[in-house]
This record gives sequence, C-alpha cells and structure tokens, in this order.
Amino acid sequence: MKIAIISDTHDNLENLKKFFDFIKKEKITTLIHCGDVCSGETLKKIEKNFEKIYLCFGNADIKDSLLKEAKKTKIFENEGEIEIEGLKIGFCHIFNLKEKNLDDFDFYFFGHSHWPFLKKEKKCFLANPGNLAGLFYKATFAILDTKTKKLKLKILEKIK
Repeated sequence: MKIAIISDTHDNLENLKKFFDFIKKEKITTLIHCGDVCSGETLKKIEKNFEKIYLCFGNADIKDSLLKEAKKTKIFENEGEIEIEGLKIGFCHIFNLKEKNLDDFDFYFFGHSHWPFLKKEKKCFLANPGNLAGLFYKATFAILDTKTKKLKLKILEKIK
C-alpha cells in the first residue's frame, strides 16, 4: 500500500490538481496531511480524491471551516497517531525534537517549515514532506510504501 503525505497546501488548487493527477495514476487512496490545508473548500476537493484522510490542524487552518466540511477526514487537534499495516505513524504540524519521544514510531511526519526533510532518528524515520503550495521552496510531497517501508520525497514540477 502507498500513502501520500502532504503539508502546507495553503489553498493552492492548481498544485493540488497536479498532485491529484499523480495519485490517481499511482492508485494512492490514503492521505496524511500535516496541517495548513486552510479552508474547508480545499478540504472538500481533497476528500473527492482519497478514501481515507488523516489531518492535524496547522497554524493557518480555519478550524471551523474544516470541521464543517470534513465528511471522511479524521481530524486531530495537534498530533495524530495511527497504525497502518503494522506501521506506527505519528504526525503533527509544528514539531520539536527535544519535546518528542520517537521510540514508539516507525515514521513521524510534520510540516510548518515548508522545507522537505528526512532523517533517521534511532528506529524512526522523521520527515517533513515540504509544502505542496510551493511557498518559499518548490512544491513537494512524500509517498510511503508500507510494504517496502521506503519513503520518497517528490518534487511536484518533476512528476509526470
């Protein structure tokens, strides 16, 4: 199974459309969003393209709008913890390594900085998928293959 991980979409519908084209081609049906969707209208578009969605709020999210529009999205206030195919996955928007024990996770994702990042911290892969909006840095996202446990960072402008 493949899971898409994104953050900081900031209502960029043009980039979301390119991303949706890619995930449809790859048959990816599960999404982890690390915050800053922004509006409920954008969440509605995301929900049309995924079967399962896990989202934690970001600092730019309009919470009431997201809660109103969420039909099949599991929303977490500050931090999400889920298990998919035996992998323990955590995610949040703003991350502080000094305050978080990663020992219980196989993967931990975060957003906010807009900068893509990948590091192995003991047994846990710690990653920021970057930002899909393309603000400050190129638009990026990540794909996790649960069978191989491989995580790939993708640059939106380079996908076909």
